[in-house]
Amino acid sequence: MEISSQEELIRQLDSHRVWIETIGEKGEKLGVDEIDFRSIDLVGYPLDQAYLTACTFDGMDLKKIDMSSSLLCSSTFKNTNLINADFYKADLSYSDFTNADAQGARFAKADCSEAVFLNANLTNSKLVACSLYLTDFRNVTLNNADVSSSSFKDTLLKGAKLIGLRGLEEAFIKSINIGTPESPNILVGEEARQWLQNNSSNIE
Repeated sequence: MEISSQEELIRQLDSHRVWIETIGEKGEKLGVDEIDFRSIDLVGYPLDQAYLTACTFDGMDLKKIDMSSSLLCSSTFKNTNLINADFYKADLSYSDFTNADAQGARFAKADCSEAVFLNANLTNSKLVACSLYLTDFRNVTLNNADVSSSSFKDTLLKGAKLIGLRGLEEAFIKSINIGTPESPNILVGEEARQWLQNNSSNIE
């Protein structure tokens, strides 16, 4: 839906809140594309079950924000405070979390295919049952994160901090890339799992 003004966007956020509160009886589900939210105070607005494609949330304070079950593909969260945020069952494919602080965030059952988490802090995050196809975790901090039942395929991990990474025994590890997209160094199957286990048990 085209947004002509900030006032119109606020009206739609209010309508989405009513839609959530009345379980779809009233109000209208939020659906926007290529909207820059940086000038909007989102405190008090639920953003779960929304369509927010290619939107900009860079540098915002979205601590504890609920974006569960939302379509967020190609949206950007660069340098954003996402501590304890909830992305349960969200579509995060092609989204960009470069330098984001997402400690303790819940990404369980999210689609993180080709998402970028370059230099992000995902300490203690829950990445249970996630799709991590071509997910860019270079230089990310995943200390004590839980990856149980997640699927790794060509997942980029060069420079990642993985101390205490949990759930590797239950993860589906097809392949990881410990090189770069331009110069890949692909580890497959048991070799990939062993690399992850070795790097999660290192003492800093």
